[in-house]
Amino acid sequence: MSNAIKETDFHFPGQQGFYKGKVRDVYMFDKELIVVASDRISAFDVVLPKPIPYKGQVLNQIAAKFLAATADIVPNWVTSTPDPNVTIGIRCEPFKVEMVIRGYMSGHAAREYQAGKRTICGVEMPDHMRENDPFPTPIITPTTKADEGHDEDISREEILKQGIVSASDYEQLEKYTRALFQRGQEMANEMGLILVDTKYEFGKVGDKILLIDEIHTPDSSRYFYADGYEENQAKGIAQKQLSKEFVRQWLISNGFQGKDGQSVPEMTDEIVESISDRYIELFEKITGEKFQKANTTEIESRIEKAILSHLGQKIN
Repeated sequence: MSNAIKETDFHFPGQQGFYKGKVRDVYMFDKELIVVASDRISAFDVVLPKPIPYKGQVLNQIAAKFLAATADIVPNWVTSTPDPNVTIGIRCEPFKVEMVIRGYMSGHAAREYQAGKRTICGVEMPDHMRENDPFPTPIITPTTKADEGHDEDISREEILKQGIVSASDYEQLEKYTRALFQRGQEMANEMGLILVDTKYEFGKVGDKILLIDEIHTPDSSRYFYADGYEENQAKGIAQKQLSKEFVRQWLISNGFQGKDGQSVPEMTDEIVESISDRYIELFEKITGEKFQKANTTEIESRIEKAILSHLGQKIN
C-alpha cells in the first residue's frame, strides 16, 4: 500500500489560522488560503478511520481541471496548484449557501419525491416522474452552509427573506450556477457521461463574486454512464453511477449509515486499495486523462516543500 495523508500539521510564516474540514486542511493567510487535499474519506457525515491513497490528488486535480475550464464563465479563487494535493487561492467571504443544481430526479430529490413531496426548496416537481428521469429544466435546490451539523434545504424566497444573500447577488449566483452546470454537462457528454447533479460554492472579495471550493468531482457530483441510460430507464433498471455512491453502498451493506450505535466496518487493506483504485478510475473516466501517481514516499515533506517554495521560504 502507498502512503496516504491522514492529516497535516504545518506551521507556516505569516499563517493566521487553520481549519480542518472533513477531507481538507485549510491554512489561512491575510489574503490567501492554502488548501491541502488530504486522503481522508467521509460518508454519512462521518470521516472513516483509514485514508485512501491518491484520493486527495484525484479530487484536487479534477477540481483544478474544471475550474480552469470554466474560468470564462465565472472567475474562481485559484491562483496556483504547486503540488498534486495543494491548491492556493484568494481568501474571500463565502456565501452561506451551497447552490445545488439537479438535472435529473435522483438522490435526495428522488427520496423526497418518493415520500410524496412535490416541492423541494420551494421548487415544484412535475407529477408522474420516475427516479432518474430528467427534469424538463434543471432545478436549483439550495442548502444552507452549516458551520456544524448537517446542511439544510432552503428556498430562494427564504434566503432572500432572511437576508442570507442579497437579491442582486443571488440572481447572479443562479445565473452562474446554470451556466456552470451546462458547461459541466457538455464536458461530461464528451466523456460518454451524464452530469446528473452537482453543487457550487461561491465567495466574495469586495464587489467581486468568485467560484470557490472544488467542482465536478465525484465527491460533489453524481454522474451516470450515457451508454445504456435510455434502455435502463425504459426497463426500470438502476443507472450505472460514477460517484462516491459505491463507498456508501459498501457501508450500508455492512450495517453502517452514520446512525447512533453503529460502527464503521473494518477497512481492510484490500478494501482501502479497492477504493483507491475506484477513485483513480473515476479520475480517468471524468477527465479522459491517464492518472499519474505522485511520489508518496515522503508525502508530507513533499507538500510542505511545495508550500514553502510558494511562500518564498526555504525548508530547514
